[in-house]
Amino acid sequence: MSLIDLSKQVALGIDIGGTNTKYGLVNHRGEILEKGSIRTDEYDRVEDFIDALYLTIEPLLKNHSGTQRQFDGIGVGAPNANYFTGTIEQAPNLPWKGVIHFTDLMTKKFGVRCKITNDANAAALGEMMFGAARGMKDFIMITLGTGVGSGIISNGSLIYGHDGFAGELGHTIVKPGGRKHWSTGSEGSLEAYASATGIAITAKKMRAEFPDSMLNSYPEDQINSKVVHECAKKGDPTAIEVFRYTGQKLGEALANFVMFSSPEAILLFGGVIKAGDFILKPTKLHMERNLLPIFRNKVKLVFSELDEADAAILGASALVWEK
Repeated sequence: MSLIDLSKQVALGIDIGGTNTKYGLVNHRGEILEKGSIRTDEYDRVEDFIDALYLTIEPLLKNHSGTQRQFDGIGVGAPNANYFTGTIEQAPNLPWKGVIHFTDLMTKKFGVRCKITNDANAAALGEMMFGAARGMKDFIMITLGTGVGSGIISNGSLIYGHDGFAGELGHTIVKPGGRKHWSTGSEGSLEAYASATGIAITAKKMRAEFPDSMLNSYPEDQINSKVVHECAKKGDPTAIEVFRYTGQKLGEALANFVMFSSPEAILLFGGVIKAGDFILKPTKLHMERNLLPIFRNKVKLVFSELDEADAAILGASALVWEK
């Protein structure tokens, strides 16, 4: 019986965003051998997008075909992607509307198997294979960026639900009747408070209540989570309170998630975590405060170890090797 040389295996990881699509050729150790990107929003037809992707990536694959590497397949992270059906369904930020049978089109074009899931699920797989969750079988990945995404790993497997769309923790309600979400219209969702977008909304509201805040030295259209972090580092009480309030909402939500699935850890990823202890400490405080005693001080709250620029590619490639 011949053994598979894992060091020779490579996968293509693709992360599809509304503006750009990133890709990379990844080996089994999580090393990106080559990477690049193309525009997503230049292609009104998904077939034209896949043609352009193929023309861009084919030379990359040929460069490695002579190195005795085994090309195992393609993993894709995309918004509103369904792992079971291989489709992208009604993605609001992509130019292709309706239900797109994406993996079928990719397999036909590239001639290899293709798997797809949403970007947050891909991030969770990447963290389990290459990052801070190595060796863990039960954890929750929370991505804190422009929105709030999540991936739930239970007993070593992603939770997809019966239809492939489980794990939308960012759209759970943390404040009934609260802030209206800018795209879904829901009131009081976690994403409306804990995302970078939500932080900016909170900061604009709080700076109006505190005229002496450093935040008032910036034009309104420049207020974002990065500016809030800069002001917090300079000791501005209002900016610090923005993160405390955000951490409270996030921590209360995480307490619910812990009591639902009892994970070993919750991993936080994305641009918002650059705020460090400004957001981590209140999040941890309010998570523990709202847990039943049997859950307290059992769940680690840690930051991702994956490089933010490459995490989406690594996560997508991990799909190929998912058991």
